Amino acid sequence: MSPAPAPIEQHTQARLILGTHRSALLRVTLRYCCEDPLAVRMVFPAEYAVDASDTDPYDPHGPHDPNDPFDTAPADPSAPDIEWVFARQLLSVGLDRAAGEGDVRIRPAYGMRTMVELRSPEGVALLQFARADLRRFLWRSHLAVPEGQELRHLDCDRALAQLLA
Repeated sequence: MSPAPAPIEQHTQARLILGTHRSALLRVTLRYCCEDPLAVRMVFPAEYAVDASDTDPYDPHGPHDPNDPFDTAPADPSAPDIEWVFARQLLSVGLDRAAGEGDVRIRPAYGMRTMVELRSPEGVALLQFARADLRRFLWRSHLAVPEGQELRHLDCDRALAQLLA
């Protein structure tokens, strides 16, 4: 059995929309693994995580305001990266028209941009990407596993074993 191909990774920037006239640049890693051919991943550094102390009204230092670029939470070097996993097909469709109904929604935006909305119990993050960056990543993933061929690369036994472990 041959070793699994290395994941496809692409580092890019996203603009986190904080308000009408406020935003912040984030570094994002886009990742695609042939062993999980139906999914793509967006990985954010741990420093962008919402910490429990951010919303603790009893915190003696006061709550961290993620919308305030001058209020930076101390980074925990041992904290894991934040990873959002969603369907590769959702990314593909969202580049050309609004797609998604759940935690991840993607739609084209003005000026060759694409908006990605991530929803969690902690709130909503609205990210703006250069559409060309997302298309390049998607193209590279399709070179590894062509669209429509995903099930040929899916190891159902391994996936079931991981699910039951």
